Amino acid sequence: MSLASVSHSWRALRHRNFRLFFFGQGISVIGTWMTRMATSWLVYRLTHSALLLGVIGFAGQIVPFVLSPFAGVWVERLDRRRLLVWTQVAAALQSLALAALTLSSRINLWEIVALSAFQGLINAFDTPGRHSFMVQMVDDREDLANAIALNSSIVNGGRLLGPAIAGLVIAAVGEGWCFLIDGVSYLAVIASLLMMRISLRSIPGSRASMWEQMREGWDYVSTTVPIRRVLVLFAMVSLMGYPYTVLMPVFASQILHGGAHTFGWLIGASGTGALVSSISLATRRSADGLIKMLPIASGLLGAALVLFGLSHLLAVSLVLMLFAGFGLMQTAAASNTIIQSLVTEDKRARVISYYAMAFYGAVPFGSLLAGAMAHRIGAPHTVELTGVACIAGACWFLLRMPTEHITQPASTDVEALRTR
Repeated sequence: MSLASVSHSWRALRHRNFRLFFFGQGISVIGTWMTRMATSWLVYRLTHSALLLGVIGFAGQIVPFVLSPFAGVWVERLDRRRLLVWTQVAAALQSLALAALTLSSRINLWEIVALSAFQGLINAFDTPGRHSFMVQMVDDREDLANAIALNSSIVNGGRLLGPAIAGLVIAAVGEGWCFLIDGVSYLAVIASLLMMRISLRSIPGSRASMWEQMREGWDYVSTTVPIRRVLVLFAMVSLMGYPYTVLMPVFASQILHGGAHTFGWLIGASGTGALVSSISLATRRSADGLIKMLPIASGLLGAALVLFGLSHLLAVSLVLMLFAGFGLMQTAAASNTIIQSLVTEDKRARVISYYAMAFYGAVPFGSLLAGAMAHRIGAPHTVELTGVACIAGACWFLLRMPTEHITQPASTDVEALRTR
């Protein structure tokens, strides 16, 4: 079948550059999810501490939270493809360092903390660079929302396959081989970036200082009502909803009485729900109406987490992880699509950096909070309370939900969405 006959759901693959990225990234994210699972399992195997699982999550996310606003300004001044090549090279070296230390049986907790923080430094620049580069890979702006949804499907396909593979690899030969496979997998996305034919864009010079540009980006985000409210809900879900993932080793081992395989099944079930969410977004013809989906998705996530905390049966827990993964990804991907559809091009990287900040700022504190709460009141009660918080966030957004249609605004329309 020719690319011209690709179904509507896959229309962004008509663009050669995005097609290269799709397949290169598709290989790499499998390795990324293998490393995420292997890191959590390694920490829990070494420490048997829910609190330290939260500490590792905090270390990996706090650095991009601090640096994201600065990174957004820098990304707008740099060649984004070149930046992404270097971030992928750095990420590969980080995974290979983890592999070398683990395979030589010299790994300790503080080395994991340091390497997680280094990965956070990479993510601070990679996230706004990758999301703002999307518009350069897709020539037709009407295909941008589909490209974002397909990119989410890549991540969640890896989230489905990576933990399943990692569970088998860990059980057979240990965590170090997961890190090694991940390090090698970065070659695929690096090759895809180098093979792209990107028209060099003139990077507009600015006499404004970095602080002035950061302030301009903040003013834009804080005074554009739909963007502001979407970011607040996304930050709430990232703070209270996402950190359930750091407690999965506790549920797999203590609540469901399993091992690495059980851990892999739980993460894989969540990934399956997230993949279904991504595919459902890819079938949409436009971003219009997505804003109504946000409170439904975050409420679904909250309800699934409350029930997951009450479950002691693996089959029931797996079904609930499907719904949790769907709700979490629907909230994250829909928020990204809405923001990218509304933002003007000259502020894209800066606004995306605040989207990254909402995630990387909330998740580390949420991970630390979840680890501390699980240490004190147990993992089930912790997940139940975070689920209630997600439901409360959904109710708040529903009451204050913007009524504007989510389409790319003309410059004259942007002021209509803003209030002071």
